[in-house]
Amino acid sequence: MPAPIPSAPHRLFVVLGDQLDYQRFLPADFDPKTDLFWMAEASEESTHVRSNKHRIVCFLAAMRHFRNHLNDGQIPLLYHELGKGESSLSGLLGQDLKQLKPGLVSVVKPGDYRVEEALRKTVEEHRAKWEVREDEHFLCTQAEFEEHAQGRKSLRMEFFYREMRRKHDVLMDGKDPVGGAWNFDKENRESFGKQGPPPSPMVRGCSPDALTQEVIDLVNQHFPDHPGDLRQFIWPVTTQQAEDALTQFIEECLPCFGRFQDAMWTDEYTLFHSLLGSPINLRLLDPRKVIEAAEQAYLLGSAPLPAVEGFIRQILGWREYVRGIYHLRMPEYREMNFLEADQPLPEFFWTGETDMVCMKSCLKQVLDTGYGHHIQRLMVIGLYSLLHGVRPGEINDWFLANYVDAIDWVTTPNVVGMSQFADGGIMASKPYSATGAYIDRMSNYCKKCRFQPKESTGPDACPFTTLYWDFLDRHRKRLGGNQRLAMQMRNLVRLSEEKLAEIRKGADSLRRPS
Repeated sequence: MPAPIPSAPHRLFVVLGDQLDYQRFLPADFDPKTDLFWMAEASEESTHVRSNKHRIVCFLAAMRHFRNHLNDGQIPLLYHELGKGESSLSGLLGQDLKQLKPGLVSVVKPGDYRVEEALRKTVEEHRAKWEVREDEHFLCTQAEFEEHAQGRKSLRMEFFYREMRRKHDVLMDGKDPVGGAWNFDKENRESFGKQGPPPSPMVRGCSPDALTQEVIDLVNQHFPDHPGDLRQFIWPVTTQQAEDALTQFIEECLPCFGRFQDAMWTDEYTLFHSLLGSPINLRLLDPRKVIEAAEQAYLLGSAPLPAVEGFIRQILGWREYVRGIYHLRMPEYREMNFLEADQPLPEFFWTGETDMVCMKSCLKQVLDTGYGHHIQRLMVIGLYSLLHGVRPGEINDWFLANYVDAIDWVTTPNVVGMSQFADGGIMASKPYSATGAYIDRMSNYCKKCRFQPKESTGPDACPFTTLYWDFLDRHRKRLGGNQRLAMQMRNLVRLSEEKLAEIRKGADSLRRPS
């Protein structure tokens, strides 16, 4: 039974939908007689970008399970369910501040600058004190990241990652990395070959419990036109489900994860990937526990070092790094457009209807399930957007809308910085550009496609390959001084003017709305 709500609380603790930290939610000085927790399901959070149903269910189901946890613990909580009154977080908060008049509104550092600013303005309008607390879920504080970034024109994840390994004594042999190397990327780039992937777990994730099924029905009712087939919902929304997913990954997937982490195969959605991004980002799963479990698998000999190191780098390195960049560079970062990309997002991104088998496969997978692994994101969907010249803000919003693990602090650095090179090199030392030959090497998509990955002109030309050469041509001056693109630029110079003219014509045709 819920605890009684104080009629005049001194402090209001706001808990956002991605802050469901069962271990750290309660301040040491919390007083149930004078303090109150506050949560809200705001429909605007599902519509300011047209969110995938899987993403909406993840948030709402996890929030309702967390609400029940607070109620079971007799923690005073004011909770707003979806569809009852005001649609925005700030609007709902404003209504309650007007009535309750708390002296202080406290929130853990939000992962969305837009949300933080809206809440702050609302609190200040109602003359309450606004407090932002450190997010102890992360292993690197913002102050520590700012210290790391001080004086650096560019921020490379590799150097940050090494600092984190040393600081937290992860995969270390004294002062040196275990195995004599900091990363084993060269051993983690295998394709499946003609034979296809080895057997992977037939069943992944978890079946919806009764509460989650109620949320699924609610989301289908409230957001019928949003993408997502909720008959395929498998995502953890409780701590127990998240820990079960971690156990399955460590035991059944991690041994093969490293070798094949960059490989793709038609109709194989999950392969050996962890599927842990969503529960970690919702705070249902502590990243320390994830790192420890992976490291222990190596120490026990149940998973090879390249697989373990590659996975830990995603959590201890990349995840902490993008969060640091987001808070360091926002709000300007989200608007960056170094390459002056000016094309609208193609309509087929919302339907998956295209003759490109790789794009069709990846897009339909994401639209139906809310999931795609990092190479599908970066080197298929993100690569096409980069070469096509899609406005960074539009493709960023598409990623934010459609992935179950998407929060603005996650998507914006990954899309604006790494995928679209819109930050001009703050994160990545060069654009991640490639022809269709890369996709052919790492997948079986091209075997069933009418386009030829090595062809840049003519009726059988692969759109990726045409757009790749056009991309280099359009950005000769802007990218010509980038040493990591020297070989590609030399290859560009070898193309005749006649060939380039055909490529430009083909690229213009691809950008023309059908």
